[in-house]
This record gives sequence, C-alpha cells and structure tokens, in this order.
Amino acid sequence: MQSLDLEQVTAQIRQLPSLPAVVVEVLESFEDEHADSGAIGYKIAQDQALSAKVLRVANSSFYGLQGKVVTVKDAMVVLGFSNVRTLVIAAGVKGSFPAVATGWFDLNALWMHGIVAAVCARSFAGDAGINPDRAFTAGLLHDIGRVVLATCFPDHYRRVTEYRALHDCYPIEAERQVLGLDHAAVGGALTERWKFAPVIQQAVAGHHSPPEAGTPGGQPDLAGLVHVADVAAHALDLAGDDNELVPQFDAVTWTRMGITWPRFRQCLAEAERRAQGAALLLAA
Repeated sequence: MQSLDLEQVTAQIRQLPSLPAVVVEVLESFEDEHADSGAIGYKIAQDQALSAKVLRVANSSFYGLQGKVVTVKDAMVVLGFSNVRTLVIAAGVKGSFPAVATGWFDLNALWMHGIVAAVCARSFAGDAGINPDRAFTAGLLHDIGRVVLATCFPDHYRRVTEYRALHDCYPIEAERQVLGLDHAAVGGALTERWKFAPVIQQAVAGHHSPPEAGTPGGQPDLAGLVHVADVAAHALDLAGDDNELVPQFDAVTWTRMGITWPRFRQCLAEAERRAQGAALLLAA
C-alpha cells in the first residue's frame, strides 16, 4: 500500500458533509462580542438533533437539577451561553463523521482526548490572554486529522497503528513514516475546508510545532496553548488509551505561556473535575 499525499486527503475531505448552518453561525459568534444569545438559541432550537443533544446534557445527573430542562433557552440558563456554544460545535463536528466500529482503533478514546484537551485549553486560556471559547474549539479539534484518516482511510491508518505498536512511538511519528504526512496537516486542511477562523486552522495544523517554538520573546499564541493543552490531556490519561505516551513540552512555548507549576497543577485538577461533564458530549 502506497503512502498518502495531501491532495488525496483533501479530495476525500471535500466529500464530507459541510457543518450544519447553525454550527457555522455559532462559530462566527465567537468573533462577535455582541452576539445575540437569544437569536442563536432560537436557531439551535430549530435544529432538532442539536437541540436534543443540548437538552440531554442539561438534564444529565451531572448537573443535579431538581426540575427538567425542556427548552434550549432554559438550557442556556443552566449551562451558560458559552457552554451551549461549545456543546453545539462538539456535537456538530462529531456528527459529521461516520461511526466506525473496529477492533483496532478506539474512536471514542480519540474524541475523549480531544474533549479533555479542550477543557485544558479553556483552563489555561485566561493565563495566556486567549479567548476561552476559541481555546476550547481549537483544543477539541487539534487531533481531528486522526479522525479523518481513521474514518476515510481505514486501511492506511491501520498500518499506522500497527507501526506505532511495533515501534512504541507517538502517532505523529508513525503517520510520517507510514503515510508520508501527519494528522496535523490533515486537520489543517479540514478546518480550512470547514471555514474555521484562520487562527484555529493554524492552531490545529501547528499544535505539534507551534510557530513560536525555538524563538525567544513574544506572547503565547493559540497553537502554543493547544500544544500545552495536548500534553496536559495526555498526562491526565482520561481517554483510556492503553498505548498512551505523554509528549514533551516545547520549552520556549511553555515559557511563553507564563504558567507556574503550581498554577499548572491547579489547572489540571480543574480540568479533571470538569472531565465528567465534558465526557457527556460523547454520549449526547
């Protein structure tokens, strides 16, 4: 079996369904500090699949509510506008891929890792001076290229998992050796196709090699934040991946984040507490 090139992958990406219109509008609302939550909530309510997921999460035992949440408007009160927006994005992205049942690849573990990374990114965002909703979205999507490869090119990606098991290496190393490309490049192509903000495209494509890596001075950017969140999510090991390996921090990126180790541990504990609620996104 030959390696893949980005042109082949991009052609397959074009065959994937577009994100629902309401998901696109929610994404655009991140760039508008005056976004009308009522209008967005109304549009979410018009999408039966998305509104059902929002209500399922709001009514879960995790939130311990006394009454039943029956409308998206009520859910926005319970969960908050920010949480509803990120829930809609998570549900919209996950729903755009076919469910793949295989014995050699745990797609749910990959989605869970993305969700934990998203929670970590949001926890670190304030320290880095980055919009927390944008951080959550970039963290959620950082490994979306692996989802593309596993669902659209299963025969190719099975060889990647076999190589990884044989050589005990990181997924990105196995991808480069077997396929000649990696999930970061594929994720960048997908987020461009789905018209995510350029800063999110760059974060997804660059989370293994943040643009500022190796360059002194400057402020942390979203790619650097996602890099740190990805390492933190691997360290928490909540996805249930038996082959979990924790990558190393890029030293310059870590320094630019300006997070002390006590603060980092505090953020990890916060992310772990939120993981149960975030995991509801998988079942929603």
